[in-house]
Amino acid sequence: MMLSQNTRPTYPRLLADIGGTNARFALETAERQFAAVRVLACADFPSLSDAMQSYLASPELQQASDKAELHIRHAAIAIANPVDGDSISMTNHHWSFSIAAVRQQLDFSTLLVMNDFTALAMALPYLDASQRQQIGGGVEQPGRTIGLIGAGTGLGVSGIIPAGNSWAPLASEGGHASFAPANDEEVKILQSLWQQYEHVSAERLLSGKGLELICNAISGETLNAAEITHKALDGSCSACLRTVEHFCAMLGSMAGNVALTLGATGGMYIGGGIVPRLGPLFAASAFRERFVAKGRLGNYLAQIPTYLITEEYPAFLGVSAMLARHLEQEKVNI
Repeated sequence: MMLSQNTRPTYPRLLADIGGTNARFALETAERQFAAVRVLACADFPSLSDAMQSYLASPELQQASDKAELHIRHAAIAIANPVDGDSISMTNHHWSFSIAAVRQQLDFSTLLVMNDFTALAMALPYLDASQRQQIGGGVEQPGRTIGLIGAGTGLGVSGIIPAGNSWAPLASEGGHASFAPANDEEVKILQSLWQQYEHVSAERLLSGKGLELICNAISGETLNAAEITHKALDGSCSACLRTVEHFCAMLGSMAGNVALTLGATGGMYIGGGIVPRLGPLFAASAFRERFVAKGRLGNYLAQIPTYLITEEYPAFLGVSAMLARHLEQEKVNI
């Protein structure tokens, strides 16, 4: 970030990536330099501010700062939820809060809150070859729109559009678009879910809970997502392997939909916590085949590369970029 001569440095900064299951925190000590990364279980804390205070009180945080008395003035949070106004009520967790109230409670000058996949999308230009793995063919076109999809507690969808010398992120709830089956087996899965849900979204299937619903629909077995993944990887359960195969194929179809919708010729990225755990099963799956299976637009999609994000904490890059932009625009002084 470029600062005027009259502006003093605004580091260290507090960054957070809040999902439905885990809250990840980091101290940014300089531009895109992260320290004291901690992952806290959301279920262990009654509120977001309690989780933040626990992190701020940790000895690792004090050790990561070169200041005798650590005083953080600027913070930014990416959260798995729509962000529209001051009041936030999480879709996949019970936390609700006022942005202004948390800022005042923790004595921040700045508390920027953004959708988690908007932040992850803003991280994409900063990923290098060691932080991503290409799945299938295609060649990215520099300076073009980039798409993003990711399955975890929910299904995130976003992207970034070139805007001059920078990027404009998209705030999207595309994961809640209706699920569209692509074959008879998926029609049967959808019919099974219609017995429980009036609206079956893509997220309903392409998430941790979705793995469990798919498995139950095709086999009648009731297993949690971790068990399904483990048994699929070690080959001990054919139903679990079929579940993962269905999941990867469905994700490919949805990723193709997003790429077509955005015109994501700059590449399509896969984030979230589930796919990296699938290891060789994902690379060998029908994901890429289903990504390009769009009839007359198959050749168009075949040119778009798909990348699995392998960086452990990629959202911090995007949160950092958006906070830096905000501070620059506001010409913040401390």
